[in-house]
Amino acid sequence: MHTVPLGRSGLHVTPLCLGTMTFGEQVDSATAHAILDRSLALGIHFIDTAEMYAVPARAETYGATETILGDWFAARPGARQRVLLATKAAGPPRGMPWIRQGRAEFKASDIVESCEASLKRLRTDVIDLYQLHWPARNLPAFGARYFDPAQDKPAPGIEEQLRALDSLVRAGKVRAIGLSNETPYGVHEFVRLAEAHGLARVASVQNAYCLINRSVEHALDETLHRLDVGLLAYSPLGFGLLTGKYDTGGTSGPAAPAEARIARYASVRSGRWGRDAALAAARRYNALARAHGLTPTQLALAFCRNKWQVASTILGVTSVAQLEEDVAAFSAELSPELMAALDALHLELGNPAL
Repeated sequence: MHTVPLGRSGLHVTPLCLGTMTFGEQVDSATAHAILDRSLALGIHFIDTAEMYAVPARAETYGATETILGDWFAARPGARQRVLLATKAAGPPRGMPWIRQGRAEFKASDIVESCEASLKRLRTDVIDLYQLHWPARNLPAFGARYFDPAQDKPAPGIEEQLRALDSLVRAGKVRAIGLSNETPYGVHEFVRLAEAHGLARVASVQNAYCLINRSVEHALDETLHRLDVGLLAYSPLGFGLLTGKYDTGGTSGPAAPAEARIARYASVRSGRWGRDAALAAARRYNALARAHGLTPTQLALAFCRNKWQVASTILGVTSVAQLEEDVAAFSAELSPELMAALDALHLELGNPAL
């Protein structure tokens, strides 16, 4: 599989990235290791995780995914050297009091502490791409739709966070840094301050991007292009809505696959992916896929591959068979007419999973 440059970091990533948030919750250790083995065999050398995984987040599985990855590295001599490894530091707790021993206040020094803990769980000396999982400042994210300045609370400034990240790069514990769930303002400030003070420059932003949430295209994509920052697209299948598995029933109805995340976890159903409007829109896109001789999965994944905005698309799977199906689907060809039809649907339906 070919690679593409990630911003100005010097890192080169495969256009598919293996996301691991199911490891430790839906996926046991043995299955996770089999998925990781097959991912490498298929040429996917880019792996993304986070300290707060598995998902849905809970105290019992906090850090479990990184531990599974660390065990895999230990059991596969040479595997770590073949992998570009990304992980993320959790931001302010957001209702997860088990993060960082339950301290409610988020400090820039917590970024360094989180990195040290991740290095131990991952059994590695260096993290290739270290990302901030969500911003420290108040902003709409994870389904919140509007910015409310009245909700602002004290938080470390962007320069303070950036200096903490820069210290990890200078110490050789991190090769490059990235952001996640960010806005154009946040990306611009991180880059501006890095260039002004000679600090580590952001290489990437990991945000939701799929047919039912194309909000990246509403200004963030221009920011990423002009500042030379790569997009890592997560949830390309809209938490399963864009696979067609819910087309004959609701996300919690009798037709919903019992093992599917959105069917299994009420916390997911109550969020952006569980909205009636998101499911209705997904069914329209899935019908369009079938009308053009494609599976819904082929359309959803090939859409990300066809978009100039995306550096790498993150796949989250629960089995080797699902991984192989998704990798094959990614290479589907989409005609200009079909891309135009997708734009027309987007104009009508907007971003219901924003």
